[in-house]
Amino acid sequence: MNYKLLLETLVHLKPTQIVFQILSKVSRPQLKSAIAPKIPFEIENERLINPIPKYKSWDGKFFCFLNIKDTFISWNQTGHGMLWAYNLNYMDWLGQECISVIECEQWIDKFIDELPKNKVGLDPYPIALRSINWIKFFCKNIESATKPRLDSLYSQVLLLEKKLEYRLLGNHLLEDAYALYIGGAFFHDERILKSATKLLLGQLKEQVLPDGAHYEQSVMYHCILLDRLLDAINVGERCAVNGAELRHYAERMLGHLESIVWSDGDMLMANDAAHGIAPKPTEIFDYAKRLGIKWTAIPLKECGYRKLQNEHLEAIVDVGNITATYQPGHTHADTFNYELRIDGKPFVVDTGISTYNKTERRQLERSTVAHNAVSVDGKNSSEVWGGFRVGRRCHSIVESLEFRDESQFEVKSIKAWHDGYGKKCWRTFKMTGDAFEIEDEFDGEAVSYVHLAQDADVERIKVEGAYKIEVKPWKYSTSYNQFHDGKVLEIHFNGQLKYTIR
Repeated sequence: MNYKLLLETLVHLKPTQIVFQILSKVSRPQLKSAIAPKIPFEIENERLINPIPKYKSWDGKFFCFLNIKDTFISWNQTGHGMLWAYNLNYMDWLGQECISVIECEQWIDKFIDELPKNKVGLDPYPIALRSINWIKFFCKNIESATKPRLDSLYSQVLLLEKKLEYRLLGNHLLEDAYALYIGGAFFHDERILKSATKLLLGQLKEQVLPDGAHYEQSVMYHCILLDRLLDAINVGERCAVNGAELRHYAERMLGHLESIVWSDGDMLMANDAAHGIAPKPTEIFDYAKRLGIKWTAIPLKECGYRKLQNEHLEAIVDVGNITATYQPGHTHADTFNYELRIDGKPFVVDTGISTYNKTERRQLERSTVAHNAVSVDGKNSSEVWGGFRVGRRCHSIVESLEFRDESQFEVKSIKAWHDGYGKKCWRTFKMTGDAFEIEDEFDGEAVSYVHLAQDADVERIKVEGAYKIEVKPWKYSTSYNQFHDGKVLEIHFNGQLKYTIR
């Protein structure tokens, strides 16, 4: 055990996390049968505004999660990793298109019957997401909301109350809060609703940055949590709960999302992000419009990302620090990383993520060498380890920032440094009329990595100041368990380096 690394990790935790980590080992609340409050059946199908359909994961014979297909064996099916088993227990397919009400009812009844032996499904995170999925299904299909099903759902919501994820905080606790809020509104349980509202608003205040970004700095998780916020507004208001304060946060998160996406509406792949998990930004915008929410774009700032672009080039760069300091599980050692598109097509890409399993691949995908950044002796700018942990963190300082105009939406140039290797590592990004320029500076030998998309033309890159350039094959992911064949440029320099992409 590397005790120094462990200490560097623990020092950032909140006392609450440590206390609840200990309590989770000695206290294990159990599911208890409960009688659900009577549901006011005036909720009609058309009153629940259509939410975003879920990705198709059930085809009538096979389940497909994380691009891995298998038949149903049990709810504790962990052979493909815990995340696959979690997805099975979310029961997202209740909200996919082209599935019958009868089939959904059969799966709900099967889950209830087999719940006593279901260990994975009684973890708090699956309870939270499954509860929301069941409630949305019952709101649209009131005739399916039989007493045994409602009693089971209510019992699970009460168990979630006792298993709130204070040991993790971050998006996990926020998901718990959404589920309790939606559950309290659906069951018209004033006690649950009151405590859930307090928890939810408190977590939104803490986790949503002033520029509207979710503080874990993953656009994928931003989309997931924003979709859930829209669900809370949708179900809550349909159940006569005033959602004015939630709408305020939705407006900010929508404003950020509009600024951080690519021009074609696609999602940035920085930190933990993959396609096929969160709703697409365009789907979220449409959902918000159906709910009557209006928003305006917000300039990128506290999230740490900045956008530079001209007629043909569009770049999003990362010059920020870890903002969820006590929950950096979805953070990578990617300070000064960037992605670049030319005429709307990916050119410089993020390695992405292909797995959450704690493997060598997971460690690689979080490392500095897997990003478009500078590494010294193959080291990470921040100490990522253990799949979801970060020890020592580097600190980034922006020295100069030039905007294209007063709106501050587009950056013309930005210069920053970080201390990840014991001394200052500088990087300057600059967008000119026809090129994207990057200058690196480090007092010593270093390697600047540039990961290129499958069909990217290396000849577009002009390098000055390198003493060696190597082009190697590289695999990158845009979705779980799938890979693309790309290339990586390893540009070795001593002191100063400049490269230009046209």
